[in-house]
Parts: sequence; structure tokens; C-alpha cells
Amino acid sequence: MAKKKYYVVWVGRETGIFETWDDCKKQTDGFPKAVYKSFKTRELAEQAYKTESKEFIGKDIFETVLTAEQLKLIGDPIKESIPVDGAWNTATGIVEYQGVYTDTGKNLFRVGPYEDGTNNIVEFLAIVHALAYCKQHNLKLPIYSDSRNAIGWVRDKQARTNHEKSDKNKKLFELIDRAIKWLNENEYGNEILKWETKAWGENPADFGRK
Repeated sequence: MAKKKYYVVWVGRETGIFETWDDCKKQTDGFPKAVYKSFKTRELAEQAYKTESKEFIGKDIFETVLTAEQLKLIGDPIKESIPVDGAWNTATGIVEYQGVYTDTGKNLFRVGPYEDGTNNIVEFLAIVHALAYCKQHNLKLPIYSDSRNAIGWVRDKQARTNHEKSDKNKKLFELIDRAIKWLNENEYGNEILKWETKAWGENPADFGRK
């Protein structure tokens, strides 16, 4: 019996994580410059979809356990910090995001749900919300995200989404515009760090819906 695989589609008719090859093929077969890859675990597929495809395409990314040496190099997460995460329902397109305090797990903010969004969009909004929260409360805490894409968007002060605007997601795109405006008008001293899921386990701000 063939082992279960999960298929990440970064570029296709629809993007996301698909649980069968037939579903993946529907999104990629005949689609110009489709980008997709299979993974052995749902966790790794989730992580891959939050990351740029170039980090995985052409590489044998099937490792699910880090060595002791790798764990030592990564170290431990900073307890005095704010991890953020987004949730995206692949079936409905409903999205939301939240931020928590690492040491206690206390929820600091939770925003949404909004219609017709993407994971990258809410991951980006979550980081900017955390930055604004810290500025408002005069906090210099580092902010963790497990999305390299979102971290890059914040660094570049632009949301590089290809998601189309619609009547359903009008509010969401208004939030994107506000976030970009905030980034261009404010300075911050908070570090934005990558949450190392394979070393530390699930992001504390994860919605627990996998």
C-alpha cells in the first residue's frame, strides 16, 4: 500500500495543500509554469507552503527529525517574545490571525475571520499587527513567524500577493494597505525572527487545526 503524501502547489489554478495526486494534477496539469512538490507529512507540507518554493524545489526535503548538532545550533526560542500565526481554510478561503506571549501563552490579539484570503496575507498582517502592538505598549520584544514569505514582505514593506481583489476580500485588502502604510511611516526596534518548527514544535500562536 502506497504511503500517504501531501502535495503543495505554489503556482497553479488554485494554490494550497492537496491530499491526492489527482487533486494536485487538476491545479497543475497544463498550467503555465506550475510549481508543486510532494511531501511525506502534513506538517512539512504546511511549513513548505509558508515558504518560498525555491527552498524546496530540486531538494530532497523529507527530513522530519533534526540531529542533536542541528538542534544545538538552533538553540531555544526566546521566552520574552511574541509569536504570530495565521489560519487559512483551504476549502472556504476564510482567514484569521493571532499573536500570543511565548512564556505564558496569553493571547495578545486575534483578528478575523475574513473571507477570500490566503495564508501569506494573514501571516504578513499578523507580523505588522505585532509590531504596532509593541510600539503602542513600548515593547522591544522579538516577534516570531514561521512564514519566510511574510517576513520578507515586512522587510520589503510590500505585500507581494497575486491574490485577486474581490467584493468578498475588500476589507482584507484595506488591512494590507493600512499595514504597508504603517511600515512606511513607523520605525521599530523589534527583531523579526523565524520560528523553527522542526526544532521547537508548533508555533505557540498556531490555531491547532491541522
